[in-house]
Amino acid sequence: METEQRERSWAEPYKIKMVEPVRMISREERQKAIEEAGYNTFLLRSRDVYIDLLTDSGTSAMSDRQWAGMMMGDEAYAGSENFYHLEDAIHDYYGYEHVVPTHQGRGAEHIISQLMINEGDFIPGNMYFTTTKLHQELAGGTFVDVIIDEAHDPENEHPFKANVDLNKLEDLIKEKGADRIPYVSIATSVNMAGGQPISMANLKEVRALTNEYGIPIIHDMTRVAENAYFIKQREEEYADTSIRDIVYEICSLTDGATMSAKKDALVNVGGFLALNDEELFREAQNMVVVYEGLHTYGGMSGRDMEALAIGITESVDEDHIRARVGQVQYLGNKLIEMDVPVVRPIGSHGVFLNAKKILPQLTQDQLPAQSLAAALYVDSGVRSMERGVVSAGRNPETGEHNYPELELVRLTIPRRAYTQAHMDVVAESVEAVYQNRESVSGLAFDYEPEYLRFFQSQFKKV
Repeated sequence: METEQRERSWAEPYKIKMVEPVRMISREERQKAIEEAGYNTFLLRSRDVYIDLLTDSGTSAMSDRQWAGMMMGDEAYAGSENFYHLEDAIHDYYGYEHVVPTHQGRGAEHIISQLMINEGDFIPGNMYFTTTKLHQELAGGTFVDVIIDEAHDPENEHPFKANVDLNKLEDLIKEKGADRIPYVSIATSVNMAGGQPISMANLKEVRALTNEYGIPIIHDMTRVAENAYFIKQREEEYADTSIRDIVYEICSLTDGATMSAKKDALVNVGGFLALNDEELFREAQNMVVVYEGLHTYGGMSGRDMEALAIGITESVDEDHIRARVGQVQYLGNKLIEMDVPVVRPIGSHGVFLNAKKILPQLTQDQLPAQSLAAALYVDSGVRSMERGVVSAGRNPETGEHNYPELELVRLTIPRRAYTQAHMDVVAESVEAVYQNRESVSGLAFDYEPEYLRFFQSQFKKV
């Protein structure tokens, strides 16, 4: 009788060449720091944070090749050589025809919203993202969620919770008319659902439906390589297809894309708008000059564009993406073993704590996710972020809070920045807070800005 072989350990596919010291301040100092920050982890000083899981945006470690590339920065105001390197990388790896660089993804969202959305339009998408939805609203549109219902259930194990409900989408088209829908907004690795992927099969169905009605698809491709990894793992026909080829096929099913390169593409700043329609591209070029910078740099330096071009190639490396998602899965599985309620299945870029279930004594008006994030910081110096009622904002017509089904705390893992030992520390801290959850009190708004309130709001204990 054969003995069942134990799964072997794995290690990160890189070695450490440079270190950045971090420090752990005392619990009393952490308590003071969070109070001074108004219980908002965004307002903490980074020097007071031990393990920073606030975001994976711009927080990744660049490679030696990227740093070397930065020394080759062509800082010409017009026609920088690095722009053409970036343009070639986007053509080769993503297939889009035209490229407009921007300072980050938000710049691309602004341009595409202003160009394509008219007052009274409706933009269906597979769950909202905060900045995307705001830009759509500022352009006069209304976002409509057409994601499958399973995405709103943190305990549902559906393998592709970012899939579009085709019936919801077609019903909206028939109700509002195709002429009132400028595009369908499709995100890969949907952030607000817990980093959940869309399947290639579903994306092909969405493409067929939109072709029938003549509606473009604009792709939020911020974490497209991570989505491709799940397609490779979970769709049998893609098991032997490379991540690079899966990424290319995903992009081929869309008409354009906004990219925050600070995530998948492994840079600290940068983004772009990619388009296939030449007329729309010319209009975008004109707008980027007004709001960002010249059409061959768009808010980035030459050295940053070079680092981005190299980062695109590294993002689809099989060893890299396996280890990147694997580290997230490692943390998620440890928390599941500790019986901590998390969004399942574990997503691509972070582990999402189910704050509603962890803190059942708090109503959503008492901001359980914000309260949990603050408590976690006090326990260990681990910085996380709220993804619940605070992030959801207010109804622009009634002024009332939007109450999402998902009330989450995101533990977002920067790429190539932390070791498995750091993940162990995080898991033990989450477990400690969970075991002491009855002592966590709620919060109320003390200061609230008009837009994207989760960034700058301050709170007080209830």
